Amino acid sequence: MRLLWFFLALSALVFGAWMIWGAGWESQFTFQGSVRWLESAGPWAWAAGILLLAADLLLPVPSTVVISALGFVCGAFVGGLIAGGGLMCAGLAGYGVGRLFGEKLARRWLGDRDFEKGRSLFAKGGGWVVALSRALPILPEAVSCMAGLVRMPFGKFLTSLACGSLPMGFLFAAIGQAGRVSPGWAFGLSLIVPGLLWFVAARLNRWNIGP
Repeated sequence: MRLLWFFLALSALVFGAWMIWGAGWESQFTFQGSVRWLESAGPWAWAAGILLLAADLLLPVPSTVVISALGFVCGAFVGGLIAGGGLMCAGLAGYGVGRLFGEKLARRWLGDRDFEKGRSLFAKGGGWVVALSRALPILPEAVSCMAGLVRMPFGKFLTSLACGSLPMGFLFAAIGQAGRVSPGWAFGLSLIVPGLLWFVAARLNRWNIGP
């Protein structure tokens, strides 16, 4: 029960940041505005894009808008690589924040029973959760922090993070190269493709991911 409450508290914290900063930040991150901002960075546009996407851990950066702008400025392939890297940086940062809190402190917060339950959950089925959460608002940050807190195996976390981040990066970069931002069908694909990739990756590796 503590595990659920802790996850809800993390999600509420992220949602609170969106509520406080969201309106002001989103007004600055229109597609056209993001394109201009990246172009103004010149040869450092790739670094600016990664920084923006990684900052999504703390700030309400509209990832799909930034990724689409990267696709428009850098092209679908290069923009997709940059975007995938930025999304993975955000996920790794969240995982690192969770790991910063020692196991003893995590057990004190969650209780031994819920800590073991959370560790078992993320060790078995956490790959699905991490991979699919990347396309959703708020959840990616909370999921990454929880994965680190309950010590999800790093190799599994990294692989599932890549399965969720890279398809989203290439998909929205290609959309941005075409001068668009986020058509409705893109959301479906950004869930289906990561799910398929994780299904394949989990079976190529000898991991017990559960049903």
